[in-house]
Amino acid sequence: MGTRKTKYVIGLMSGTSVDGVDAAFVKINPDFSFEEIHSTVYHYPLAFQNRIKSLFNEKVSLKEICVMNFLVAEHFSNAVEQLLTEADLPSSDVDFIGSHGQTIYHYPTKDMNDGIPMNSTLQIGDISVIAKNTEIDTIGNFRTADMAVGGNGAPLVCFADEKIFGKDKTARAIQNLGGIANVTVVSPECQTCAFDNGPANVLIDYFTNKYFNKPYDKNGEIASLGKIHNDVIEELMKLEYFEQEPPKTTGRELFSYEFAQRLEGKYKLSPNDMIATMTAFTARAIADSYKKFVLPKTNIKEIVLGGGGAYNNTLKRLIAEEFGENIAIKTHEDFGVSNKFKEAIAFAMLAYAYYYDVANNIPSCTGAARKTILGQYCKSL
Repeated sequence: MGTRKTKYVIGLMSGTSVDGVDAAFVKINPDFSFEEIHSTVYHYPLAFQNRIKSLFNEKVSLKEICVMNFLVAEHFSNAVEQLLTEADLPSSDVDFIGSHGQTIYHYPTKDMNDGIPMNSTLQIGDISVIAKNTEIDTIGNFRTADMAVGGNGAPLVCFADEKIFGKDKTARAIQNLGGIANVTVVSPECQTCAFDNGPANVLIDYFTNKYFNKPYDKNGEIASLGKIHNDVIEELMKLEYFEQEPPKTTGRELFSYEFAQRLEGKYKLSPNDMIATMTAFTARAIADSYKKFVLPKTNIKEIVLGGGGAYNNTLKRLIAEEFGENIAIKTHEDFGVSNKFKEAIAFAMLAYAYYYDVANNIPSCTGAARKTILGQYCKSL
């Protein structure tokens, strides 16, 4: 769409934790430098959180998926309205929205059906509803185009990671700690690469909610009181996913509520011990993935933590212990980027790239056969 200009974009993100919508209003310049002007979290009502989580049950009805596609979009629209109200901005100040949607199933497979690839993904929260409700053009459905050219459709934030953290040529790993842990490696010694390490907050949050009726383990306080059961961790590290070579991606399809329930029934740990052990399991899975798939490629100098888990002091300590003193542990905020809102900013960047016909997948990260432009556009008119 012509010569790139500075645009004002809202990025929307709801991840595997399903606690709400992260919304970031971002000024993006032609060189992809940016300014985070205002950000907010729109919290789903608890009953609606549970309704989304019910979609992860494969027995859910087609009617419920159809209805929720529109209801999720209504809540994404509410997130935009909340952000604009807090920032005292009219919708006319926003050039467009970049919406991730809510993933309810992600199936990156090499399986075929009569010679046709079965790899697929589904994010709900229809962009037509968002665009018409907010009167702002909306770009979304980013993952499908990458899968259409043979990629895993994830991770996608590596595009933003490369723009934000790759400028000074320092070898570093950008480690997101959302529901699922994922890493982007930016280094002058190798191609940018990215993959999902395994679970981050998804199992910790499940047990914290079940045992303590809290949405997450604030600052890692509960985990700090428990005993880590290394025998449990050693057994969990035998999961086939941890041996699989990148590019690879995972999610609730593997680390599901049913998975958590099986752990609970098998190991019968105390509440504090279970949360401590799941926290240590997250740190161990991250460290193991680096030893197998990152350190053989590049001698990273820094690990930059982001996502909700970057506020979990116990998890941060355990990650630091896994790596020792030779690798510095930092957070996004050391680089002037919000730990909480980096992914929302990333989807604003992906939307900006789509708008200006800039290829915004990274095949070395997703496994795609080629670079392509991710996204679909809906006019507000």
